[in-house]
Parts: sequence; structure tokens; C-alpha cells
Amino acid sequence: MLDHLKEHFVKEFPRIASGHYIHLFVLRHSQSFPVFQTDGVLNTARTQAGLTKHRDLFNRLVMFKRKQTTPERLTGRELLRALDITSQAKDAENYCAYNGEDSCKQCPDCILYGFAIGDSGAERSKVYSDSAFSLTPYETSHQSMTFNAPSEAGAMSEGGVMRHSINEQDHVIPEITFPVVETLRDVTYEGFIYLVGNLLRTRRYGAQESRTGTMTNHLVGIAFCDGEVFSNLRLTQALYDRLENPEQIPGIDGLKLLAETTVRELLAEEPVRQTRVLFGDDLAEIMKNVKGLYQDDEAIAAILTTLNQQTHQYAQTHGAKAKTTKKKSKK
Repeated sequence: MLDHLKEHFVKEFPRIASGHYIHLFVLRHSQSFPVFQTDGVLNTARTQAGLTKHRDLFNRLVMFKRKQTTPERLTGRELLRALDITSQAKDAENYCAYNGEDSCKQCPDCILYGFAIGDSGAERSKVYSDSAFSLTPYETSHQSMTFNAPSEAGAMSEGGVMRHSINEQDHVIPEITFPVVETLRDVTYEGFIYLVGNLLRTRRYGAQESRTGTMTNHLVGIAFCDGEVFSNLRLTQALYDRLENPEQIPGIDGLKLLAETTVRELLAEEPVRQTRVLFGDDLAEIMKNVKGLYQDDEAIAAILTTLNQQTHQYAQTHGAKAKTTKKKSKK
């Protein structure tokens, strides 16, 4: 099934945009108590509840864009190092540091997610993301929790003196949904496998992610188009309108079915050409194939090695390494 999709990908990364957009429609679903905050409180935004049916306003939790892409980038970079495609050793030829002056500017992570490093060059991301909004109101989607830090003896007192390490913090509660459209622009087949893998393999988001923040990304559809489509907020509001009773949110399987119907309707309103859309059984078959690749050491190593060759070629032809390559060729 995956082989039948290859005609929809670019053969190599182009220098300028070529109108190959792949939209991944995702429900990010909390499985524990994530913390999405920037200034000590959960991020919220006041928006209209739905598009047409529910026009009242309420506050929604917000999952800012970097809180989505950063964990996914780190998941991908971990795999690249595990396969020795990049290295953390500073004296290695394939050394790449995350998001800084020492990034290599040519590995799959640098080229696909982009970078901007002063005079060292910049690369526009080929992964378009945006802030996600909770389907349900802030008031019913969070919980304030008190926590403490006991002494090594396991007690809140030490040497007869009470410790004052008690704090309170708001957390997103389990089974809160954040509908998302993640868009990949002008990626190769191998780049698609890498980026979808990062999406499926990332399990933790937000602050304190080593202790909480578990989420599952449910892919409900894929659309190959020649342009961008609707926003995360529009998808969230349209999905909210489809709820039979907003006071009783269905389980994730029910939400996935509602989301599929919602996405189909929203896509039909978009002024873009759809070259291929995948839902239901077709999507399940694709996901089975992708997961199978990630369970096969040789298969995923071969794909990511090919991707690495593609991104190096792009960097040396059109990217930050092109200037260096041209200077060397003139000598």
C-alpha cells in the first residue's frame, strides 16, 4: 500500500516550494496529567465554542506549537543517533547539536524541521504546525493538584523541622483531546516515513515530561493536496459542533469517527486540489505498513540512510552547505 503512494512525493527536496502538501489530521489525546504552561499557569485562549451550532465563548487550553514539535524532533534525533546517522561526539564527522551553532545543517532533522542560526544560514521548516486547542472548555479540562517533596526519610519533617516544599499546580486531566492539522511540505517518501514515525513514536509532551505528560497521537486521516487547508482551531470548533451532547464527550474511538466526518466536510470546502485522501481501512493499512518498517531494524535503517543522503545532497546543492561547496569548487 505504501508503494502506491510514492507518486505523491517529491523525488528530491526542491529549492523552492513545489505545491506538494501532505496534511496529517491528528487527535492528540492526554493519557495522564500534562502541563502546558509558560508563565506558571496553563496556557489558555478564549474562543468561540463551535463554528455555527455553538456560538458561545469559552476558554480553551492551548498547546503551543513548540510544545508539539520539540518532543517529536527529539524523538527523531534519538533514533538518528541510535542508527549512527548523526552523532553527539564533537569529533565525529556526523556530529550535530540540537538547535544551535553546532547543528550540522544537513541531517534529516536540520533540513526537515529547519533552523535559523545568525550568519550561519537558515532553512525553512518543511513541517508546518500551529497551536492546538482543547476540544473541551478549560474549566472541565484541568485540575489543580498539590504536591510535596518529602525528605529522604519519606516524611515532610526533617530533624523535627517541617519542610515547606509544598506547591500547587494546574494540570491537564486525562482524556482531553487537542485536534491538530500537521502539514508536511515538499517531502520525499523517506521524509514522510521519518516525520510520521516521529508523530507516532512521541509519547510525552509538556513540562515535567519524565514524570507525567503521556499522550497518544491518533491519526484520523491523510490528505495529499496542492495547498494548505483549514486551521487547528477551525477543526476543533467544527468537531465541537458535531458533538451530540458537549456535556458528555464520547470516548476516543467515537471522537475519531466524528473527526473523520468533520475533516471530510472541511476538506470539501477548501479551494485546493486533493490528489489523494486516506481514511478508514486505507489509512489503517498505511499505518500498519509504517509501524512494520519501524519494527524492522534493517528496513528503517535503510530508509533513514537514504533520507540522510537526500538531505545532505539538498544542503550541498541548495542549503547552508552550498556556499561552502561552491567556494571549494572555485579553488
